[in-house]
Amino acid sequence: MPASFSEEDTRRFYDSEDGHYRSFWDQAGSLHWGVFDESTGDDFLKACANLNEIMARSARLDGSSEVVDLGCGNGNTSVWLARTTGCRVVGVDLSGVRVQNATDSLAREDRSLLERVRFERASITELPFADETFSHVWSQASIYHVPDKEKALAEACRVLVRGGTFVFDDLIKPKPDVSALAREFVYDRLLFDTDFSFDGYGQALAEAGFEVREAEDLSGHLETSYTRLAELAEKAAAEQGDEHFRKLSFAYRQMVRCIRNQEVGWARYVCRKPTGERTA
Repeated sequence: MPASFSEEDTRRFYDSEDGHYRSFWDQAGSLHWGVFDESTGDDFLKACANLNEIMARSARLDGSSEVVDLGCGNGNTSVWLARTTGCRVVGVDLSGVRVQNATDSLAREDRSLLERVRFERASITELPFADETFSHVWSQASIYHVPDKEKALAEACRVLVRGGTFVFDDLIKPKPDVSALAREFVYDRLLFDTDFSFDGYGQALAEAGFEVREAEDLSGHLETSYTRLAELAEKAAAEQGDEHFRKLSFAYRQMVRCIRNQEVGWARYVCRKPTGERTA
């Protein structure tokens, strides 16, 4: 691949940039994209909440579920899952800043969930859990940052019980060759690259041991998400006089161009780890 990034690069990026993102993206600290429909209109945060609901529904989470949230960030979705479904959640993230944010926020705002939610700093490629620990593996907007994505998928499969569910979304590369614009404002800026197209991701999941039950291309919603984010960053630039936000707004508008050119996309998958039992 043209550029090479490490998990340490990602950790440093989010440790340093978390405050900037929280100030305009979502003050509560949630950093993922949204699915827009009639219920959300153009409201970005409503669209993000809509994605949560779609994923939780497709995963069939309930009070008996044991969930690991890979790339949990500031912990918002982990807490939402526990509060909404009654499940138990362990959130994992590379960023010590974000894990501490998540831990502090939980202790400050919802101590009733302390027995069902906890957070750990760890790599998705080296999860500190025994085989077949969780009924569900959940991830939002995270795996694209992992240089060794095949190992990340293998780890997700390892810690999942037989018959368990892996539900996640991730960035994809619809075509292998991208422009210099896409390289600068998408791949280099976000510190990642990928070999996975929409169909290629499905093949990689099968090779990791999963059965793909649902696969949905969400690239149109990614375009809308970054259009809304560009507007939010521009508003923050005007209100705070911070040139950093104006640069982000410009970068987001370039990302919209790249999404339209099919140089980057977004997809959602729901997978099952086979039980290993033969059926007649």
